[in-house]
Amino acid sequence: MSNGASDEVGMDAFAALHADVRAALSERGFETPTAPQRKAIPALADGDHGLVVAPTGSGKTETAMLPVLSAIRGREPRHGIQALYITPLRALNRDMRERLDRWGETLGIEVAVRHGDTTDYERGKQAEDPPDVLVTTPETLQAMFTGKRLRRAIADVEHVVVDEVHELAASKRGAQLTVGLEHLREHAGSLQRIGLSATVGDPEEVGRFLTGDRGCRIAEVEAGSNIDVSVRTPEITAADRTAAGELLTDAELASHVRTIDDIVAAHDSTLVFVNTRQTAEGLGSRLKSYGTDLGIHHGSLSKSARVEVEDRFKTGELDALLCTSSMELGIDVGRIDHVVQYSSPREVRRLLQRVGRAGHRREATSAGTVIATGSDDAFEALAIVERAERGAVESAGIHHASLDTVANQIPGLLMGFEEIPAARAYDIVTRAYPFRNLSRAEFKSVVRELSDNRLLWLEEDADRLEKSGGTWQYFYANLSMIPDEANYTVTDMASGDPVGTLAERFVVTFAAPGETFVQGGEMWRITEIDDEAEEVLVSPVGDPTGEVPSWVGQEIPVPYDVAQHVGRTRADAHERFESGMGRDHVAEALTERFPADEHTASEALKPVERHEGPVPADDRVVVEGFGREVVLNAAFGHTVNETLGRLLSALIGQRTGSSVAMEVDPYRIELEVPSGVTIGDVVEILETTDPEHVATLVELSLKNADSLKYTLAQVAAKFGALKRWKGKGASQNRFGKDRLLEALEDTPIYDEAVRVVLHEQLDAATASDVLRRLQSGDLALETASQRTALGQAGRSSGRELLSPQNADASVVETVRERIMNDRVLLACLHCEEWDRRQTVERVDEQPECPACGSTRVAALNPWADEVLESVRTGEDRKDDEQRKQTERAHRAASLVQSHGKKAVIALAARGVGPRNAAFVINNHREDEDDFYRDIIERERQYARTNSFWD
Repeated sequence: MSNGASDEVGMDAFAALHADVRAALSERGFETPTAPQRKAIPALADGDHGLVVAPTGSGKTETAMLPVLSAIRGREPRHGIQALYITPLRALNRDMRERLDRWGETLGIEVAVRHGDTTDYERGKQAEDPPDVLVTTPETLQAMFTGKRLRRAIADVEHVVVDEVHELAASKRGAQLTVGLEHLREHAGSLQRIGLSATVGDPEEVGRFLTGDRGCRIAEVEAGSNIDVSVRTPEITAADRTAAGELLTDAELASHVRTIDDIVAAHDSTLVFVNTRQTAEGLGSRLKSYGTDLGIHHGSLSKSARVEVEDRFKTGELDALLCTSSMELGIDVGRIDHVVQYSSPREVRRLLQRVGRAGHRREATSAGTVIATGSDDAFEALAIVERAERGAVESAGIHHASLDTVANQIPGLLMGFEEIPAARAYDIVTRAYPFRNLSRAEFKSVVRELSDNRLLWLEEDADRLEKSGGTWQYFYANLSMIPDEANYTVTDMASGDPVGTLAERFVVTFAAPGETFVQGGEMWRITEIDDEAEEVLVSPVGDPTGEVPSWVGQEIPVPYDVAQHVGRTRADAHERFESGMGRDHVAEALTERFPADEHTASEALKPVERHEGPVPADDRVVVEGFGREVVLNAAFGHTVNETLGRLLSALIGQRTGSSVAMEVDPYRIELEVPSGVTIGDVVEILETTDPEHVATLVELSLKNADSLKYTLAQVAAKFGALKRWKGKGASQNRFGKDRLLEALEDTPIYDEAVRVVLHEQLDAATASDVLRRLQSGDLALETASQRTALGQAGRSSGRELLSPQNADASVVETVRERIMNDRVLLACLHCEEWDRRQTVERVDEQPECPACGSTRVAALNPWADEVLESVRTGEDRKDDEQRKQTERAHRAASLVQSHGKKAVIALAARGVGPRNAAFVINNHREDEDDFYRDIIERERQYARTNSFWD
């Protein structure tokens, strides 16, 4: 234990357990405890609260549950539930049930699972004859207070184990759970609390979160010493340039696809992590096109689709699983021997959690590879790997005093007690650690808001809260603190199976019958949209190059400390260049310090080497600009830069009366300022704005921000102040968002929405400190009169996975080669007797029919036999579809007759029908490369929208 238990005691950890448990351990081959078991089991067996911090696969579940099972085995049988095992995911429920069942069967301890999908029959059985151990979710715990028989059953609970507590600590679900545990304590009395966590930067704070600051024994096993991670920027090969044309992307991304495929081929079982669902779909579809044997797994896929790929991966049917954070939380998919992280993982804790999925054996090293996608990305990944190895992990980021969570929990208390004195409700809520500083005035304002919304009866004179007619309905509609975002279900028309979900925003702005998109790595065409049922009916399409769906709220912010690390590393590299060292030598020095090869280091260093003028660093801000563009090079991370950017935008806008466009990444704040605003004006604002006023000024600037209006609608829903309406555009709510903001401005709803935005997206405290240090000279502030290499090296918020807008020569050449090697069906429409399939390269400059000599030859897809059949069917026997196909074929023949092989090339491109082919040909300039660029643009539009062109 970190508080003093000796290794000698730890080695004998199993001796603290009941004899039957020790016998079960021996029977199952557990001879010696793992590191977390050595550190934690003796204290947990004594009944202490505890937090076990250790990598995935180190025996954390048994560390927590063996002492619990030991306690249950050692006491007299009871009617009620004796232990709750709470996990944030239903999939983890399933895994834990299977693992605990094996122990339960041996020890005669009954284990059951209860969550939203549990049948009414099972629920009734559990209430009538409760299991000894119940595996459940935070939301289902809330629902368990509502039934009389269940309340009797949970009165016997003596142990609560919270799995993945680090994940819950950073969310409102976790804040809700802490109040739920205090509610449980009202029914069951004091109980032992045990938390299981991945590596976090502040385990003591997470322990206080778990126990309500009642003391917590911390057993921590360092994760960084047990990982082996390298960072790679793949070299682009000739084969990558060829593959780029086939994959409809550029050579750089093709090299990433090829490298990931090589890694998958070299290992038995590989997880490929990406940071967003869009990237999962875009990269996944291209890996599938390349032939990589992998499945795709993320939260917007249907449960059945996720379970299917989990099972196929676990049984070895799939070599790899490409996933988002959906696979971070230890779902059992068997043994994994390597993890690929595509692009920087953004945070140390995320890298440790993801790479920690590999090497699920005792004392095994977890191996991983980060594929870097640019200079910023490479420096960032290297900084994160180095920080991970020395255990410099970010804090959990607990939501303190979230008022909508209070609003959610007061009806929950009424469901458990029917009525309750307001003072007692306040006492229960404030025993929970995140609410320990909640004032009585804040609590009262929340209660009055709930009363105004008819969710409870408030009798202020009697200090009493009672259930109202709206309490029950609100409670069951708001069991979860996960924001209520409308999603459309995607259903395969042929099978009736669910495919996944689409964000309402994507459906409203993009979707229409006939459009195509990628989900689950497969391409789907929309057949019908049912707004009332919120369902999109689709059918599969063969070629996975469609629009990638848009999901909300996935960008992972880069923390301040990581960005500072990048700033220091780049400044050090630039000093070496200034001293006369060449890039090879600087790259070599970088590889001695970081786990990267020389090519990766050399590529990352290119903009540093080209940079002229003062270099932005951890202790230096450089302001540069050209025309109306002003860029602050500031290595402060996403949330600090977002705060400074909003501050500058608001103050410049206030002075000029004009709006200011802003784009932020962890190392830059890019502003498009009104005419007349100079770099000097920006510097003056930084040097004269009072740091104490940052939070107030930023809060004022939020009133026009979509992020506040969007958050306000979510918070209002949790207060019961907003009735969502169904149908297309539902996310705009019944009120307009501006009217909503105006109506709620002086309410606790508005206060909470502001708090959420400041907590999750901004960092006013650190931004104030930055201004203070700039004004004191502790941070250097310099200017550059032109755009610099580092200033222009920023990455966009999301990498375009389709071919670039301005295709370079290598892309043009690969697309040209691909089209020339494609096959085409030539058919004479004059005699209707002759047709032939051949490669485009072998087509004559002016095709003609060898049977009749006519040049009226149509160029069709090589599989377009039904088009030929339509052409050759008599006019009186053609249906409408056959008439359309015949007309289309004749338009293609007219183009070939007028423009020869050039028309054949255009028609052979993907999704380029006669109308678009005519456009490309007529728009053709003399440069052949421009002709192919036009074709690429048409293909790009086809891949993004619709594969049927008139």
